[in-house]
Amino acid sequence: MLASKDPLFLTGVTFPSDYPACPETLVKLTVFDAKDKNQEPSCFLGSATFAVSDLLRAKDERLALSLKSSDGVSTAGTVVVSRLKMGEMEEADIDYISTEKTSHKCPVVCDSASHASITRENNPLTGPVFKNPICKVYRFQTADSKWMLVREQMEECTLSFSVPKQLLSLYIQEDTSRVQDLRELGELSPHWDNLRKEVMTRYGGIISSYQETLTELDKITGHSFKPSCCKAQKSLEFVPINLHTQRMRVTCPRKTDASYDIVTAGAPAAHFQGFKCGGLHRLLSRYEAEKKSFSTAYQCIYYSPEHTAKAQEVLGTVDLLQPLIVSLADQLLQAAQEHSSPGLQDALKNLSDKTEQFVHTLKDELVKSALLALHAARPGYVSKSQKQTPSQGGQRPGHNHQSSGQNQSPAQGLPGHSPTTSINESGTVCNNVEGSQTTARGEGGPLKHQDSIPHHKEYDEEEWDRVWASVAKRLNCVIAMVDQLREEDNSKPEPVPEQQLADVITSHNPGDWREQLHPLVTKLKDCVTEVVEKAKRAMTFVLLQEAACSLPQGFHLQQRRDVVFSQALATLACGFVMRLYAGMQDKGFLRQLHQVGLVAQFESLLSTYSEEIGMLEDMEVGIADLQKVVFQITEAQTDDLGDLEPLVRGRRDHFTVQVPLPRLVFQVLPEEIREGKPLRVFPVLFNVGINEQQTIAERFGDISLQERINQRNFEILEAYFKLLSEKVPTECLPCFQTQTDIKELLETLGQNVVTKKRKNVEILWIAGTICRRLNGIRFTSCKSAKDRTSMSVTLEQCALLRDEHQLSKDFFIRALDCMRREGCRIENVEKNIRCRKYAFNMLQLMAFPKCYRPPEGTYGKVDS
Repeated sequence: MLASKDPLFLTGVTFPSDYPACPETLVKLTVFDAKDKNQEPSCFLGSATFAVSDLLRAKDERLALSLKSSDGVSTAGTVVVSRLKMGEMEEADIDYISTEKTSHKCPVVCDSASHASITRENNPLTGPVFKNPICKVYRFQTADSKWMLVREQMEECTLSFSVPKQLLSLYIQEDTSRVQDLRELGELSPHWDNLRKEVMTRYGGIISSYQETLTELDKITGHSFKPSCCKAQKSLEFVPINLHTQRMRVTCPRKTDASYDIVTAGAPAAHFQGFKCGGLHRLLSRYEAEKKSFSTAYQCIYYSPEHTAKAQEVLGTVDLLQPLIVSLADQLLQAAQEHSSPGLQDALKNLSDKTEQFVHTLKDELVKSALLALHAARPGYVSKSQKQTPSQGGQRPGHNHQSSGQNQSPAQGLPGHSPTTSINESGTVCNNVEGSQTTARGEGGPLKHQDSIPHHKEYDEEEWDRVWASVAKRLNCVIAMVDQLREEDNSKPEPVPEQQLADVITSHNPGDWREQLHPLVTKLKDCVTEVVEKAKRAMTFVLLQEAACSLPQGFHLQQRRDVVFSQALATLACGFVMRLYAGMQDKGFLRQLHQVGLVAQFESLLSTYSEEIGMLEDMEVGIADLQKVVFQITEAQTDDLGDLEPLVRGRRDHFTVQVPLPRLVFQVLPEEIREGKPLRVFPVLFNVGINEQQTIAERFGDISLQERINQRNFEILEAYFKLLSEKVPTECLPCFQTQTDIKELLETLGQNVVTKKRKNVEILWIAGTICRRLNGIRFTSCKSAKDRTSMSVTLEQCALLRDEHQLSKDFFIRALDCMRREGCRIENVEKNIRCRKYAFNMLQLMAFPKCYRPPEGTYGKVDS
């Protein structure tokens, strides 16, 4: 018992599986009077002993025991022992504990530090992702004097480490591939070759650093979360801080059970790199403003972020589509071999769809302009340019072409192209390309690069149009042949005289279809391969220039962005898996999932002052980068826990998180999900600072960053609701007791976002409510997800009990204090800093909104 603040508060006991209880088991209870819970017990009050069999035989399974003092004679008070079945509730109106003053009725909490069986029995899916549960059980009084059972469960998530490790492997793979692409650019002029070497050196440094970090992470075993005291540790910088899931399950009389989930994690930020110069948003803005001057200094072509993103997209798309087209072409030949007309039609449709997507990707002026720039960077180009256009005073040769046309925009001054015209031109375009060491002049044959690099005026600007359009032409030839074969097959006469049977078998030999298609399919595949080689060289050259003109700032920013994104993705993946597992039986939720996607609402309590501005700037970019993530549900190879671990695939411009499910679970999903349809997530971030630093920012500083973030993300949330309303009926959304219309909630949120009000936490409350009403995923963050986050989570839980389950108004504050004093969040604090105190002092709390202040005795100066 802690002083006299809550004299009848009881701590529950759970018997672990290693030490099972039997009817003969004796249990001894000892009670101390503790002035400070973090100190040794100061005064022994009394003890009592009972057998488990006595408890089981007792009426209502409750025992009233007298506490005996140290002399064994005097009575120090009474303790009531009750057997509480986890997950069940008696509907009788029983006041388990009474006090001398009825107004002091207190909620009861039962605490178990290792309750692995709580949800494992009902949900076997939690095993591979969630572990080390901590459970607290409360009984609170409702407004009609009934009792509700509230179970609060917090768990660690294995994705804290598995996602960062997978991302590091993908980063290393992508950067290694980028270095290889740079090598394959072929011979460049000395200026460009030196830049290439410098860029490759930088990539090598990043690869080495990431390999070292991955090695360190592989050494860690047994841990599933990063404590807040390790937030600035280099070897753990890719791991999210203090990532946990929390679920509150409520059982009420005459109402079905309800569960409310939330994910808590420290704000995704690069703590090891620090915030002296700000966070990602500020650094990226400054970097883009300075990159133009860097491009002049390094004699590079300036490419905007949109152009470099497009180059990465083209590289990723062609890398994905090329093997897919080759595979589909082989399937077409296999169908021809089997003489299957339906199979031939299906294979052709798939091949046509992917090839058209491939051609559409390459139909971009950026590719054409990059090819021209690459020609200008070849050794022979400079000498011809000098012969025909004398260099101007003091200007380096080779920069004339760039400054005249391409230093402004890579697509300016270039003629457009018409796919229709290109297809009607020469059909031998695919044979004109001879790799990185050769080029083409009009319709001429290959020449060695030293003599063949044409001057800009001599270079055929329409060559690239003909090259990529030739892929469409080859596809049209395949389509025409398939149509011809199917037409001949359909027109075959039904009655066949016996004397002509041998001739018919010969003329319609199953091998004939394949033999007629094989040359055309081969030409298509070869043409695709050569187009990919040209496009990859062009886009690699774009990225070379982008990297060269940003040395070394660009590489430092990329590393920082990788770190922040890793933390954000691990947090999002944890929330998605938790929400998916909870909604497996909800057909409306599954329909919404594949038709529209889910909103992921991140609540942040960071201030806009000092270092936390940099953290918020990091978090803003990290959350926005989650837009390039999609999820995909797959069927697990086996039901082993190792095969149910989510997998991350992709590259920096696009990632797919694959979530395996057991076969029996997977088979009941909607067809669209089973077929692998990408599932979208719409991340939104709302921030309201609540501490004393925010008070300083509001009175003497600048809160424009917070205002801009909230306004921008409100627009995203509003657009998501509009899309959802168009595609999914309201019946798919969950039902709540509060009948406020979502449109009305959005209007109120919009008004609060633009209202000038200090510490307007209503923004967070309304955004959280909208998220739950939209079947979304809720996240809450502060610097370390330990102190302010605990205040927010407990407040949200009690608000849900009040609004949805009629928690008595007299119990609201006591329930809130009870959760903060003895619930899962104080356990989270102890896990992080080995001390059961929130890191607040009295002066700080005076600046907090009242509902975010912890009860007395639960806070103090600690090392967090």
